[in-house]
Amino acid sequence: MLVDVRLLGPVELRTAGGRLLVVGSAQRQLVLAALAVDAGRAVAMETLIDRVWGEHPPAQVRAGLYTRISHLRGVLTTAGPARPPAAADDGLGGPDGLGGPDRLGGPDGLGGPDGVGGPDGVGGPDGVGGPDGLVLTPGGYVLRVDPSRVDLLRFRCLVTDAHRRDRSDPDRLELLAEALGLWRGTPLAGLSGDWVEQVRRGWELERLDAALDWARLALGVGQPAQVIPTLRQLTDRHPHSEPLAVLLVRALIGEGRVAEAAQVCQTVSRRLVADLGVHPGHELRCVQQAVLGGRPLPPPTPRRPPAAPAVIPAQLPADTPAFAGRTAQLSRLDSLLSATGAAPTAVMITAVSGTAGVGKTALALHWAHRVAHRFPDGQLYVNLRGFHPTGQVMDPATAIRGFLDALGVPAQRIPADPDAQTGLYRSLIAGKRMLVLLDNARDADQTRPLLPGAPTALALVTSRDALTDLAADGAHPVPLDLLTDTEARELLERRLGTTRVAAEPAAAEQLITACARLPLALALVTARAATNPRFKLAALAAELTAASQSPPDGKDVIGQVRAVFSWSYRALSPDAARLFRLLGLHPGPDTTAPATASLAAIPTAQARPLLADLVRAGLLSEPTPGRYGFHDLLAAYATHLTRTEDSDQERGAVAERLLDHYTHTAHAAARHLDPARDPIPVPLTPPAPGATPEQPGDYDTALGWLDAERPVLLAAQQHAARTGRDTHTWQLAWALDTALDRRGRWHEQTGAWQTALPPAGRLPHPAAAHAHRLLGLAAARRGDHELAHTHLDRALHLYTGADDPVGRAHTHHALGILWERRGQPDRALEHDQQALTLCQAAGHRSGHAAMLNAVGWCHALLGDHTAALTYCQQALTLHQQLGDRYGQAATWDSLGYAHHHLGHHTHATDSYTHALTLARDLGDRYYEATTLTHLGDTHHAAGHPEAARAAWATALDILTDLDHPDADTVRAKLTAPDQQPP
Repeated sequence: MLVDVRLLGPVELRTAGGRLLVVGSAQRQLVLAALAVDAGRAVAMETLIDRVWGEHPPAQVRAGLYTRISHLRGVLTTAGPARPPAAADDGLGGPDGLGGPDRLGGPDGLGGPDGVGGPDGVGGPDGVGGPDGLVLTPGGYVLRVDPSRVDLLRFRCLVTDAHRRDRSDPDRLELLAEALGLWRGTPLAGLSGDWVEQVRRGWELERLDAALDWARLALGVGQPAQVIPTLRQLTDRHPHSEPLAVLLVRALIGEGRVAEAAQVCQTVSRRLVADLGVHPGHELRCVQQAVLGGRPLPPPTPRRPPAAPAVIPAQLPADTPAFAGRTAQLSRLDSLLSATGAAPTAVMITAVSGTAGVGKTALALHWAHRVAHRFPDGQLYVNLRGFHPTGQVMDPATAIRGFLDALGVPAQRIPADPDAQTGLYRSLIAGKRMLVLLDNARDADQTRPLLPGAPTALALVTSRDALTDLAADGAHPVPLDLLTDTEARELLERRLGTTRVAAEPAAAEQLITACARLPLALALVTARAATNPRFKLAALAAELTAASQSPPDGKDVIGQVRAVFSWSYRALSPDAARLFRLLGLHPGPDTTAPATASLAAIPTAQARPLLADLVRAGLLSEPTPGRYGFHDLLAAYATHLTRTEDSDQERGAVAERLLDHYTHTAHAAARHLDPARDPIPVPLTPPAPGATPEQPGDYDTALGWLDAERPVLLAAQQHAARTGRDTHTWQLAWALDTALDRRGRWHEQTGAWQTALPPAGRLPHPAAAHAHRLLGLAAARRGDHELAHTHLDRALHLYTGADDPVGRAHTHHALGILWERRGQPDRALEHDQQALTLCQAAGHRSGHAAMLNAVGWCHALLGDHTAALTYCQQALTLHQQLGDRYGQAATWDSLGYAHHHLGHHTHATDSYTHALTLARDLGDRYYEATTLTHLGDTHHAAGHPEAARAAWATALDILTDLDHPDADTVRAKLTAPDQQPP
């Protein structure tokens, strides 16, 4: 039995021959739809009830569901006998179709041993009607229908197929046209209910995205007339969609219908202002101005198809140990999730709010861990630090870049524009079942860019703010109050044991009262009690009560919890108490034992047990091994203590030691990454007394330390800038530069140098020139050529004024890189020759080697390969004498390129092999891809097409990950009919 289930219009069930099967009433259709969206997967009874009846099911709901299930079984039985699946050439059963091993029918899809036809009860003798039917399994009801025959699922599969990297534009166009052809009107037409409305909105947005992609492709191949009717129809359904309006205008202009195009622009602009109170975006404004001015339309903004995450993120911190209470709130969260079904089909935003220390994070994490299995595509987490005592609230763009990291996006692929970053983030999780936990948000504005756009995602937000503004975005509030007496007692029992609490009920009640039923305070009390199991609770309660300045009155909860802090703090040893206070001065999100040792001017061996003491006391957390952090309230308390108990001189010394620790360690690590780099232009002074910087022993250790400490180093630099420490601010930017560049983190590289630029103007030469030069290089790598010229010209002016020939040489080389990227190697050669002359005259050996290679490379680009070999061989010899592996890698690649174009294929292959080995050792993926591309060219020219394809394919994977424009060139090599390199 093969049946087709149609949801993208009126709900229909048809046989393979096209015969319509009568499903019956609207509720029977709804049961069918609720099962079909998860065809081949078990749908729990509770989920079915939620989808069909919502939050108010009838009294005998299960009996009603059984009746409808029984009816559907009978309808399926009438479909007829089973027959084999469609042949491979019809696109459904073959290896490239929807039924093959890479699609919905194979071992990795829904038809394998864990899905349809498997041994888990779905394909056994209890099934109805042979291979298809409706059966009950331990996990719930399974509609055993080939998912490729459910129009919604087939639509999604075709869209995914169209976004595959190896698809040509004509293939994409055909696949998207087929996907859009499955729509027959309003999905689930004639049905109603919360679930229906939610999924309908989500599916309509999926259709819109697919239609936009299809229209872009069709316009790209010169088919404007074909897209106009569809775009007109979609404009009526989505009157505020600017991308849709832009495409419709382009199509109308393509057909010469200028007046209609102008009318569309005006209509959409009026709607945006009248309905939403916003003005048209940049692209629509540019198009409208061109239409009204009678000018050619600007080129369309390129849109890359969403790429699937390379990894499944699992960012949730550990669940709170011995979590207790909050039954009502957990049930509320469960019911909200159930309202969207096993797979949420509309973006659900849940806002957990409450006072500081009330346990918002603990509740959110506990519930998130409970339901993580329902989000198999991953869980994202970020602490937005909305109320951190340092005032360093996390910028949403920083949080999004962290999410993109977690989703496997190379830093080089992250666009410069914050809105584009948000768009990429939402594209990556579109269609994914993901949980996004935004912890400790300051307000709704901080969270909005981070909210997923995927109808299958769930956003869980915690904040001290009530986040009422998020209600407009559909947020469900979950306010969190103090624990009840029963919940507080349960927490004590979980942490101390039922026997111990039951033995002293009055003392337990006294502790609960003293802690004002605030979870954070109770956690501190139980931590103190757990470390002293022989202490009577009555003694602890008396001690805590005596430490309080006034009896608890239930009004000033934060005041009462500070009394608990004070009690816990006074129980520390003098050394641990001092360390706790001084940690309040740390500017970063977390710290390590070596950094803490410098902060406190103690040996690392002494810092480790003191940190462990603070963790045991509940005053510090260790979310990951070896990294320590504060609760915001405890950080604020520690900051208050150090300001009242430590002198200004001591606090200043702490800041100097900590900044010296990070600056000196980062400098040592940077030296491992680039040993041939010029000495730091603003020299380091010896570290402050008591500071003990770390000494990374090798390249890998250095790069690992810089990666792990990057957020702390950037926060430390910001702190140095805010507190007027100009030298530290500049030196930290210098120390971070190589690592950020190698990792392609050009946004952060730019930010670090922008922070350092004002202090650089107050420091001696060449601090400002150096900042401008490296800002220019970062802009060039981001593709912002005009900004790059501005900074590089300024740097050259400053170096010239200071009579600094080496600085001028570096700047000329940077300008050479910029002109090469702009496609003008002759201009690049002019600058590189000037740089070479300056380095030779100054006796600057590493610069001399780098410029020899640069001049040789420019000669190769201009076709003078013999001269290229002469220059590059000199460069290689000098790089080898200096031990500069990075320079050697670049030069071996240049030599390979020249040998290739002279027909020396064996020498070229050998050169590229040397370059590849070094590039991989250094972890520079762009150089690796460039060399692989060149190596593929040589293999092809030497008559080894398979080796060429292998090299090009690997290069394409890397460049696609980096979102580098060179990927198009390599793709052309792979898809050319004769595979001739361009």
